[in-house]
Amino acid sequence: MSNSAQTSASNRISRLLDENSFVEIGAYVTARNTDFNMAAKETPADGVVTGYGTIDGNLVYVYSQDASVLGGSIGEMHAKKISDLYAMAMKMGASVVGLIDCAGLRLQEATDALDAFGKLYVNQTMASGVIPQISAVFGTCGGGMAVSLAMSDFTFMEESKAKVFVNSPNALDGNDASKCDTASAAFQSEESGLIDFVGDEESILKEIRTLVSILPANNEDDMSYDECSDDLNRICVDLENCAGDTAMALSFISDDHFFMEVKKGCAPEMVTGFIRLNGTTVGCVANRTESYSAEGEKNGEYDAKLTTKGCEKASAFVNFCDAFQIPLLTLVHTTGFKADKHTERRIAKEAGRLTYAFANATVPKVTVIVGEAYGSAYLTMNSKSIGADIVYAWPQASVGMMDASAAAKIMYADEIAAAEDGAALISEKAAAYAALQSSAVAAAKRGYVDDIIEACDTRKRVIAAFEMLFTKREDRPGKKHGTV
Repeated sequence: MSNSAQTSASNRISRLLDENSFVEIGAYVTARNTDFNMAAKETPADGVVTGYGTIDGNLVYVYSQDASVLGGSIGEMHAKKISDLYAMAMKMGASVVGLIDCAGLRLQEATDALDAFGKLYVNQTMASGVIPQISAVFGTCGGGMAVSLAMSDFTFMEESKAKVFVNSPNALDGNDASKCDTASAAFQSEESGLIDFVGDEESILKEIRTLVSILPANNEDDMSYDECSDDLNRICVDLENCAGDTAMALSFISDDHFFMEVKKGCAPEMVTGFIRLNGTTVGCVANRTESYSAEGEKNGEYDAKLTTKGCEKASAFVNFCDAFQIPLLTLVHTTGFKADKHTERRIAKEAGRLTYAFANATVPKVTVIVGEAYGSAYLTMNSKSIGADIVYAWPQASVGMMDASAAAKIMYADEIAAAEDGAALISEKAAAYAALQSSAVAAAKRGYVDDIIEACDTRKRVIAAFEMLFTKREDRPGKKHGTV
C-alpha cells in the first residue's frame, strides 16, 4: 500500500483486515485513456485500491474505491483491476469484499469503461454460488454500480452519508429527495430490501469481519467451523415464551447466544440469519409475530402471515445457504398468507419461489413448529411434505388446514345455526376437530411430525438432528437450472 495515497479507501482496508496483513495488487495502475486531456490528470491506482489480506486468519480479497480520484469514478483500468481480483479470488476459493464509494462510470472513457464494467458483471456472475461476495457502501453507489451491489450476496450501507440508487431521487417523476429519499439507507434497507445491514462505518467493518468468520470460504471448502465452548445439552428455560419473537428464540438456542440477523429492517415478520450450533454455522428462517428491544420492551407486532417481501427475503437466503452447504433451521408459526390487494399482486409468485427454494435445497434441513402451522403457508415453510429431513413440534403447536374453530364453523354451519347455544357447540366441535386433525399429536401420528419435544430441549434436539444429517447426500434430476 506504500505506492497509494493513504486515503479513506486504504484506511478502511487497514481497519477491516487483520493488522499488517494487507498486500496491495496493482498499485501502479493508472488510467490509460488520453482523450479529454486525461493524460494530464493524476489517477493513482486509477481510483481503486485492490489486494488481499486476512480476517481472523481467513484469506479475503478486497477492493476499496477512492473518492479522491475523479470522484471514485469507474474507468477501464479501475474495472479491470476489480475483475482481475475476482479472477484471483476464484482460483484461490476466497471471499471478495468490496468497499464502495463511487461517482459512477467515468464519462471521459465511455465505451472502454462500459466494456470493462460489463466484464466485471460477468466475473460476479461466475463467482455467484462459488465464493461469498460482500459489498459495503460508504459514499455514493449509483447507476451500474448499484446493479453490481445487487449481485453481491450480502450488502452493508453507512447510515447517514451513503447513497444507493439506479436513478437518483430527484430524477423520479414527481419526487425529490426532500419528499422521499429513495437513495437513503432507510429506504434501501426497509423498503427495497437491497441492503442487509445498516450502521456507522466502524460497526459495518466489525460486522463484515464477523460475517466472513462464520461463512465458508467457498462452496467446496468449509472453513467456518469453530470450537464450541457452550453446553451441547443446555436447557433453554422458558423458550416457549419466545415463540412470538423467534429472533430471540434463535439467539437462546445458539452457541453462546450468537445470532447475526440478515435484512433486519425489511419484512420483520420473517426472520433470516445465522446461528452457531456445536460450532457449525446454521442458516435460519423463522416467522415472527412480535419483537422486543434489548431492554425487553415490545417494539413491534406482526400478523402470523406470509408476505410478499417476507417470502422474497427468505427465498434468497435459502438459496445462498444451499449454494454454500450451510444447513437450514426453520421455526414455523404461520396461519396463512397476508390478504390485501397490494400483496395479491405478487404473493403467489414469491411464495412459489420460497417453496421452490426449500424443496430444491439439498443441505440438511430441520424444522421446528413453535406455534400454528396452517394450510399451504405451512407447506411453504419447509414442511415435511416438501423435503424437510426432520420436523419437530412443541407440545402446544397446531398443524392443519386452518384454525379448529374456523373449520368447525364451516363444517357444522347448519347445526350451529339451529343450536340453542351456538358458541358451546362451536367449542365442542372445534375441540374434537383439533384432536383429530390439527394438533401436533395428530400430525405426528400421520408421520408429518417426527417428534413432539419440550421447548426447553430444542437446542440439544436440533444439534443432535444436524449431527445425524452431517453426511446427507441427496440428488436432483439432471438439468441446467430451474426456472422458478
